[in-house]
Parts: sequence; C-alpha cells; structure tokens
Amino acid sequence: MSISTSGLETAKGVGRIPGLTLAALGVVFGDIGTSPLYAIKETFGSQHALPIDKPHVLGALSLVFWSIMCVVSFKYVLVVMRADNRGEGGSLALLASVMRLLGDSGKGAVVVALGLFAAGLFYGDSLITPAISILSAIEGLDVAKPGFSHYILPLTLLILTGLFAIQRYGTATVGTLFGPIVAIWFATLAFSGIKNIGLNPGVLFALSPHHALLFLLNNGLNGFLSLGAIVLVVTGAEALYADMGHFGRLPIALAWYGFALPSLLLNYFGQGALLLTHPEAIENPFFLMVPDWATLPLVILAAMATVIASQATISGAFSITRQAIQLGYLPRLRIIHTSQHESGQIYMPFVNWTLMVMIAALVIGFGSSSRLAAAYGIAVTGTMAVTAILVGIVMLKAWKWRKRYAYSLIGLFLVIDLGFFLANIVKIEQGGWFPLAVGLGCFVLFTTWKRGRDVHLSRIQTDAMPIEGFLEHLSEKLARVPGTAIFLHGSEQGAPLALMHNIKHNKVLHERVVVLTVKTADVPVVSQEQRIEARALDHGFHQITLNFGFMQDPDIPKALALARGDQLGFFYEPLSISYFLSRETIVPQGKSDLPPWQAYAYASLSRMAASAMDFFHLPVNRVVELGGQVEI
Repeated sequence: MSISTSGLETAKGVGRIPGLTLAALGVVFGDIGTSPLYAIKETFGSQHALPIDKPHVLGALSLVFWSIMCVVSFKYVLVVMRADNRGEGGSLALLASVMRLLGDSGKGAVVVALGLFAAGLFYGDSLITPAISILSAIEGLDVAKPGFSHYILPLTLLILTGLFAIQRYGTATVGTLFGPIVAIWFATLAFSGIKNIGLNPGVLFALSPHHALLFLLNNGLNGFLSLGAIVLVVTGAEALYADMGHFGRLPIALAWYGFALPSLLLNYFGQGALLLTHPEAIENPFFLMVPDWATLPLVILAAMATVIASQATISGAFSITRQAIQLGYLPRLRIIHTSQHESGQIYMPFVNWTLMVMIAALVIGFGSSSRLAAAYGIAVTGTMAVTAILVGIVMLKAWKWRKRYAYSLIGLFLVIDLGFFLANIVKIEQGGWFPLAVGLGCFVLFTTWKRGRDVHLSRIQTDAMPIEGFLEHLSEKLARVPGTAIFLHGSEQGAPLALMHNIKHNKVLHERVVVLTVKTADVPVVSQEQRIEARALDHGFHQITLNFGFMQDPDIPKALALARGDQLGFFYEPLSISYFLSRETIVPQGKSDLPPWQAYAYASLSRMAASAMDFFHLPVNRVVELGGQVEI
C-alpha cells in the first residue's frame, strides 16, 4: 500500500504535468462536470420541490458548496487518493489492497462482500451516467427550439448508438480532443455563472455553512430528502480515484482545484442567482442562463461534454471488468487492445453492447432526465460509503493512524455518505431500485464465479496425479518428438488434463514439456524480474509460473519472449512450440460443494467464457485443444 504520488506520475516526469493535467480535465471530470445540467433543476423541481425564495436558495447553495468541498475536495482529493494500490485506484484496486492487509482474518469475508457490492454499484452508475447526461443535454432543445421536443428521445438514442459503435476504434485519437473540449465546457460554466451572479450578488452569502444548517433545521424531512437531489453535484467523485493510475494524484488535484472546482461553483451560484431573479427559470435553469441566441450552441457543447463524460464511464466499465477477470471474479471475456502503446486502452465487445442495450432501455423506459434522476444517487452514495470503510482500514492497518483520528475522520465521511444514501432510499420505487438490482446482480455473478472457480480448481487438484508421481511412472519407451510442448494448467499442483489425454490418445511426448500456470497478483503491476518462476524437472519437463498484475495483459508468448534463458531453463524458440489447452466441460453433480443453482450457473458461465487461446494471445496455428469433463 502506497501513500505517495502514483508511479505513473513519477515516470512521466514533472515536465509533463501540464499535459497530464489537461488530459485529466478531459477524462476524469466529465461526469461531475456535467452535473450542472440537472442538479439545481432537480433540487427545486423534483417531487420534494422547495419554494424558490432567498432562504431556500441560499440554503441549497450552501449545501451544494459544502458537499463539494467535504466530499470531493477533502475526502477524495486529499484523503482517498492517498490510498492507492501501487499507483492504481478504484474499488477493486482498493479491495485488493485491503484483502492483503487483512489476510485471512474473519473480517475479510465481510469486507470482500462490501467491496464486490460497491463494484457492482459502479456498473449501475455506468448505465445511468450516459443516459442522464446525454438526455439532459439534448433536452436543451426544448428551450432553444420548443417545437423540437419530440426529437429528444430519438436524437439521444442516435448519439448513444454512435458512441458505442465507435468504441471498437479506441480512444487514442479522440482522446486528444477531450481535454480542450472539456476546458471550453468548464470555461463556459464559469463565464455564464459569473454573468448571472451579477444579477444577484447576494447569493455569495451561501458560502457560510449556517445557511445549510438552517435549511435542514427549518425544512425538516423535506429538507433532508432534498439531499437526494443535491448529491447529484458530487456524482463522479469516484472517477477521481478510479482514474488516478492514468494521470497521477498531482495532475488530478491541479485540474480540480485550478479549473473544475471554481467553474462548477460559479455556475451553481449563477443558477441560484438566476432563480432568485426569475423563479420561472426552474423549468431549465442551466440553459436559461444564456441569451436565446447562445442556447443552441450551448446544447451542442453540452452534448459534446456529455458524450465525453459517457466515454470516460464506458472506458471505466471496461477497466473494472478486466480487473474483475484478472482477480478471478468474472469468466474470461474477449479483450481487444486498441493502442500499441497504452495497455489501459481496451475494448470489450460483450461489455460494450450489453451496456448499449441496457442504456437504450433506460432512456426509453424513463423518458426524461428528471425521471432518471430518481434512479441516480443510490449507486454513487453506496459506493462512497463502502470506499470510506475500506479507506478506514487502510488508515489503521497501513498508515498506522491513531484510532481516535481514523475513527473520527471515517465517522465524518460516513455521516455525510449515509445521509446522502438515506435521502435517496425514498426514491427506490421511482427508479432507485435499478442500480440496486444491478449491484446485487453483479455481486451474485462475482461470488458465483469465484466460488465455482475455487471448487473447480479444488476438484482438479484432487483428481490430478501429482506431477512428481507422474514423472516417476513415465515410461522410457514413450516416443519423444522434437520441439517444445507447453501445457496450460490452472493450478500449480498436479499434471494437466491435456497432458494425460495427449499421452492416452496420441501416445507421444515432445522432447521438452512445460507445465505453465498463469497467476494474477493482488497488485496492479508485476515487474519483469518477478514475472517468471521456473524449475526444471526430470525427463525434460519444466514447471513455469507466470505472474501478472490485475492491470496487466496476460500475454504468454510475449512474456516468454522477454524472459532470459536462465529464467526459463531452456531456449525459447517460438516456431518450435505447441500450446496444449484443456477444454473442460463442467458437469454439475448431485453431491456438489455448491448449491444446485450456483453449480448450474457456474457451468453456464464457463461455457460463455472466451477461449484461453484468445485471452492469453496464443498463436492460433500452434494451439491444440483436448477436451475432458470436470464434475463439481
């Protein structure tokens, strides 16, 4: 567990900080940067609508200001981002660190469950963010061209379809445009905010926290429930942490404090000033902040900004899915690398099209950003609360903070996070059920695959002949042919099923046989020096373990090619190698260690898993697959 600036930031060098800061502005702050499109509108225009008068506007703005300062500026930028897993952030990276700190203690299972549920809620957020962001931007057409309201849904669906269609081309080229476009977006937020603050400068008094306290005290339950809309101003805070590995702590902090934070605050206060002067602007205060002639250009700019925000969320879904696969919580899925230089730029067809279909269903089903706002918030606040708990463990176990300091700080975070979460609970019936259902579904999927895989490997180890015993009984009369055979094996124990079948059916062995196991560590990156563990066995056999981090691509041929001869114990010659894979058919049985439904679910998931040949980048013309059955 590191508490220093990410290794990537150091590697990039101080001279590249300005470029990284601009890039971080474009990728990291897209979600939180588009919140002004709907946050104030929902605070005063939702089912718990508040009177648009000075006490309520100042109180709401005060809550907005202090929520952003406490949750984003303090909690995430100053505290949570210190809890990096060797430079990487995000719920699964943090969970891997906490699991390493807790070891095999009894608390570990509860913490893992919380972390996996938080990861599941992230997928709920990944579905709602593109839907609500793009839909709210296109709804500006109703302000610019009132007669065009019936085009809002079709145009939103068209933009979403185009966005997902271009994912297979990667973000390397388009990514260079993100920073400048979002910089223009934030500049527009600031300029329009300053212009409207001039209408009623008294809104700046909302900087005093007593307005927030009076708001909550004087409005009772209705005031508390308004937190369910105010939380929209901090949605996207998790992205600061999740994307830390791409940019580093310093560039993200500079982009936040120097540009994003002041722009957002100026715009929120500008919307408040507009409402005090023209209460009827609650229909859509964001687009009514600008003159009529500027509304259509602002709609276009907002659409571009929301597409960028959606792109960041989609890329995040790809990344967290790869992490889940590497950590053993999901079956192998096809991963396409869209850049020769950046390993983090990946495309996952199954995830991409699943997201598109579900987001399109959300847009059609809810029909407006106001209805979608009811579903927004629960996923975000739930994830925030779990992050606070996990970071609290890091404070105590890794940073060695005194208990009273750690408990006080985490208590403060949880009061805020759980306050927002409880305020959103009442929206379950209106749509809040959706992210909870997604989170629960993903949690069941994670645990089913993990438990099933553990039972599967245990059964293989139980049934497999120890490799030493196999070599003792290996017949000297068995024919040996030139070349190297690499048998992939899911466990470091026992002889691979494919090896046994090869001898049984082909009655032949290569002159050199390698039993190779791929393991994923609970750290993002494993260095080349630590990549290979090898030992020579009798009869020309070798046992090799390749270690990868959960953010690394498990490319077997590349890892072997980069290894030295003394690391492998033999000379690596690609054209003389054949890869043997065991294609295992999972057969649920009556006496399984898994509940029947989980055994059948695991068997179904295993049939959907991508081929090991594709996942490990094995050359298609040098792969031999031998089948067998495994009962669980």
